[in-house]
Amino acid sequence: MRLPLIALFVCSVCLSVISRSGQPIRARQLGVPFDGQPGPLDAITDVAGVEVGSTTLISGNGPLKVGEGPVRTGVTVVLPRGKSDVDPVYAGWFSLNGNGEMTGTTWVEEGGFLAGPVGITNTHSVGTVRDTMIAWGLKHGAVGDDWSLPVVAETFDGYLNDINGFHVKPEHVISALDGAHGGPVLEGNVGGGTGMVCYGFKGGTGTASRVVNKEMGGYTVGVLVQCNCGRRPQLTIAGVPVGKEIPDAAPYAQLVPPSKLPGSEAEGDVGSIIIVIATDAPLLPHQLKRLARRATLGLARTGSTSGNGSGDIFIAFSTANPGADKAPGPNTVQTVSNERISPIFNATVEATEEAIVNAMVAAQTMTGRDGHTVNALPHEQLQQVLKKYNR
Repeated sequence: MRLPLIALFVCSVCLSVISRSGQPIRARQLGVPFDGQPGPLDAITDVAGVEVGSTTLISGNGPLKVGEGPVRTGVTVVLPRGKSDVDPVYAGWFSLNGNGEMTGTTWVEEGGFLAGPVGITNTHSVGTVRDTMIAWGLKHGAVGDDWSLPVVAETFDGYLNDINGFHVKPEHVISALDGAHGGPVLEGNVGGGTGMVCYGFKGGTGTASRVVNKEMGGYTVGVLVQCNCGRRPQLTIAGVPVGKEIPDAAPYAQLVPPSKLPGSEAEGDVGSIIIVIATDAPLLPHQLKRLARRATLGLARTGSTSGNGSGDIFIAFSTANPGADKAPGPNTVQTVSNERISPIFNATVEATEEAIVNAMVAAQTMTGRDGHTVNALPHEQLQQVLKKYNR
């Protein structure tokens, strides 16, 4: 039986693993040792002004019926200056491996600005999210000169979700945009990350932040990921080969010997990851592109090799320099010296690594289409493995 539309709007708070204190469990609470100093929330929203919204869609069980379900998907949005400030931000992007999509990046590369939110959803809902973001921007005065090239990215959730059923509708996108806020960010099986798989464990949405020491500027870097990448044996957490130590129950993301899977990229990566980096450091577009590249190193710390089948695309923006695109100019802007940018690179690497692990720690076991089940990263086993390696 097809559920009524109202049943698709899930209380996302219920989808995060909850500790005895009533707060979602995060990797640091399990004792995972990370480098660097996080911000107060350890989230992308530690960068002042950044808001995040999401709509989570879960309904149905059993065999796949295209157009009906089961549904395990959603949409996530990141607003660089929040809903109330439409001032563009300097931005840069980088594709580590382009087997994926992030719309609007041609103009980001050319013009150096990000005008509007970043949307993240499943592979076949990019068009809906893009078009709805334009309509929402027109309504809220966020579209200038009567045209818009929104930035919308995707990862594939078709192992758990009826991806060809096009279940993400304009009202879901608008709900995410209207509901975007600062403060704590929901992680795990939420928003665009609802149906994602990461290193053979349940993946999804994760976030983290770092604060650069005062002597080097005191800047904040925040990262949000939608992770759907990697095969189980690759998974590394805090330098420990966790995937090899917990090899069980990975039906979707194992490394399969070529002899058993002829003609496939058996030894390569699988899936994709989208990484959004925010900072209050005054950086120019070419410097932000350098920052986006550094997300590669944070991803690599978790074991990914970004294989041919993986869409690994990153975007970075700075909330500094308000009014930098104000016409007719010329406009005065500030920038961090390249001689002092390395601590910001370090912060990006560290926050990216932690955001990916946070996504897996928060995610819960999920069963989707055709009874496909992806198990959550087992917390106790993770702690035991870390202890085994004196971490």
